[in-house]
Amino acid sequence: MANIIVEKSFRFAQEIITVYLVLREKGHFKLADQLVKSGTSIGANIEESQAAHSKLDFISKLTISNKEARETRYWLRLLEKKEFLGDHPSYFYLTSEIEEIILLLNSIIKKSRENFK
Repeated sequence: MANIIVEKSFRFAQEIITVYLVLREKGHFKLADQLVKSGTSIGANIEESQAAHSKLDFISKLTISNKEARETRYWLRLLEKKEFLGDHPSYFYLTSEIEEIILLLNSIIKKSRENFK
């Protein structure tokens, strides 16, 4: 059975790597590094949560993913200008997908906390 958040975050990370390379080609090395770090960390922490040793560990990993997703949203907003990523075909996908990922994570975390009590 497919896990939606695992799949979404993996596809998102793949696309982040694509725009990371574009940013580096344009000479925006530090911005590229910030974006790829937070953008790939989302899925990495979600993946770790799948092997959590407790419900509390699961919630903790997803909370970290949520923080990384919010940071990624910040970097994407900064990179909206045409000279960065604003005219890149993946930009709209990334900005809409990060909102979905944040909503999903919020929902999973909330439900997990309720079930934990």
